[in-house]
Amino acid sequence: MEAKHLNELAKIVGEDNLHSDKAHTIAYSYDATRERYEPEAVIFPRDEDDVSKIVRYCNEHKIAVVPRGAGSGFTGGALPTNGGIVLALEKHMNKILEIDMDNMVAVVQPGVINMDLQKAVEAKGLFYPPDPASQEYSTIGGNVSENAGGMRAAKYGITKDYVMAIRAVRPNGDIIRAGKRTIKDVAGYNIAGILIASEGTLAVITEITLKLIAKPKLKKSAMGIFPSVDMAMEAVYKTMASGVTPVAMEFLDNLTIRAVEQKFSKGLPTDAGAILITDVDGNLPEEIEYQMGVIERVFRENGCSEFKKARDDKEAADLWFARRNASQSITIYGNKKLNEDITVPRSMLPELLKHISDIANKYGLKIPCFGHTGDGNVHTNVMVDGSDPKQLEIGHKAIEEIFRITVDLGGTLSGEHGIGLSKAPFMHMAFTEEEMELFRDLKRAFDPNNILNPGKMAL
Repeated sequence: MEAKHLNELAKIVGEDNLHSDKAHTIAYSYDATRERYEPEAVIFPRDEDDVSKIVRYCNEHKIAVVPRGAGSGFTGGALPTNGGIVLALEKHMNKILEIDMDNMVAVVQPGVINMDLQKAVEAKGLFYPPDPASQEYSTIGGNVSENAGGMRAAKYGITKDYVMAIRAVRPNGDIIRAGKRTIKDVAGYNIAGILIASEGTLAVITEITLKLIAKPKLKKSAMGIFPSVDMAMEAVYKTMASGVTPVAMEFLDNLTIRAVEQKFSKGLPTDAGAILITDVDGNLPEEIEYQMGVIERVFRENGCSEFKKARDDKEAADLWFARRNASQSITIYGNKKLNEDITVPRSMLPELLKHISDIANKYGLKIPCFGHTGDGNVHTNVMVDGSDPKQLEIGHKAIEEIFRITVDLGGTLSGEHGIGLSKAPFMHMAFTEEEMELFRDLKRAFDPNNILNPGKMAL
């Protein structure tokens, strides 16, 4: 980048908030994908006004701008593939601006850490349910940009279900407001809905108003052990149709169970076909016991051989240990994990997992699966030797087949991680050319010079 551009941008934010040295450009060149694209500079805006001035300048001079939160994404959504600047929002724009008890909303800047918001509202007896696995470090702005989910999505939904309003900056520097803190709002187009999951390609989000709910007083965990994956998957969607909605319904297949047991020796049944781990919550003990009773009955009717209920928080943590440590455990099958977060209608889960097993056998691969089956979201992990180009090629072929089957079953390429770079080549599977052109029309309407996060989502 020309020195004159760096000088002009430094005038906006101050020299302490613009860095083009290698230490900064390398630090902001990668995310959880571990791919690297180095920016020409990293800028830390202090407020919305800085963001407006920065993007206006960059728009006038055709400089790429990539908004970034914690850089914890799995699809390369925050990678500066075209150089330009990374607009790092985590340093200054990280404040909880308001917790409105009367209207049960929180107003936050995009750099607020998810877990910090959860703790702040729970201290006041309120609850923000979206809980991505990265909640201890991912930012709310990133969660909104990727429409993050989490384990509690089975009952409470995902990020989009809690976004009431957004303030954002368009590439021409205009500051827009989308949505209101009212429960009902049908005036105008749903621009907030368009910005959610847009991966920073349309506007830079600067403020988010989030719906809160009352925090349930009680919670209980349980684990069901099944002889086969099919039985477990039948139990999932029949539980969800039983009139009881668990907070979470998490799944581990046999490969994952064996990996966790090999790594941590937790006494898991390595001959089990699958394990389901579930939570229920409520405000009365009778309510909790009723829900658990229904879940146990449905589990056992669908082949559950053992049903364990946690008696206290320690036992609950023990039950959840396997799921929380699944991702790190399956590295026993390969040093590189091609991790996808496909989602299908719940009733299609048995068929999906059967196809994945067939693909694993076809290519001679280990593909452990686990995830949020309460909402049909399965993490498929194609394990390969990352130093072997042939294995990598085979692994990517397997991924392509998994995507095709997922779409054929009425599913989607991503339930949580977004499209970014990693899944962009497969967008044609999920969308017609007419639909892709509509996406491009939206991109052109918001960002005619294509400066915001260019090259993502096949736009």
